[in-house]
Amino acid sequence: MDHIELQDKVGLVLGVANERSIAWAIAQGLDRSGARVALAYQNERVRPHVERLAATLHGPLVHPCDVTEDDQIGALFARIEREWGQLDFLVHSIAFAPARELGGEFLRTSRAGFHETLDVSAYSLIPLARGAVPLMGPRGGAVVAITFQASERVFPGYNVMGTAKAALEQIIRQLACELGPRAVRVCGLSAGPLRTLAARGIPGFPEMARSHAERAPLKRNITHDEVAHAALFLVSDLASGITGEVLHVDAGYHIMGV
Repeated sequence: MDHIELQDKVGLVLGVANERSIAWAIAQGLDRSGARVALAYQNERVRPHVERLAATLHGPLVHPCDVTEDDQIGALFARIEREWGQLDFLVHSIAFAPARELGGEFLRTSRAGFHETLDVSAYSLIPLARGAVPLMGPRGGAVVAITFQASERVFPGYNVMGTAKAALEQIIRQLACELGPRAVRVCGLSAGPLRTLAARGIPGFPEMARSHAERAPLKRNITHDEVAHAALFLVSDLASGITGEVLHVDAGYHIMGV
């Protein structure tokens, strides 16, 4: 059992696609800690998978939301307001790049691929926060976005996704500054390599994970549950004095120079 109590809190998790999603590990941890969770799914293709997983939670809310469509974002928060009347936290675990933009030369990144990747993976945090904050009210709340160290260093083949993660982390800092007076905290969670469906699309991922385990101070890769536990901490009142931070959950890999 997770040792953070989140009774009476309700929140939204975006990015669940299947049981290997980081977002799903977080949603399960939140549910075990007593929070009520809303899950937003991208489209009809993933809807059956998300609904099957949601059925194992306690009183979840499940709603479609393509984050590139402002009307869908608006409808999602209108539903949450109608059903629950409040929101205590938002977890953004969304990233996407067209397969053609991963691997090969970064120099050949297309304009369309760049726009789509940045729109989904970084910009989307802005309208989602814009929809969430009014539901947090004067008591405030927490926003957590999942990022990766490619925001700071080169991971060959990750290409434009690294650019998107850098943009996402700047957005985290900017929102933390603007939303602080409203008692809304905004943080990032930088996870080490995890075997997810999205990871399969990253060229050289097995080598990345192997190298990570060899070089990290803890001499291993992380687990989905370790990321989930960190997310629970960041959305809980235990992290009430923390905002604008990017917390690394990577077995210490980010501190290494060689």
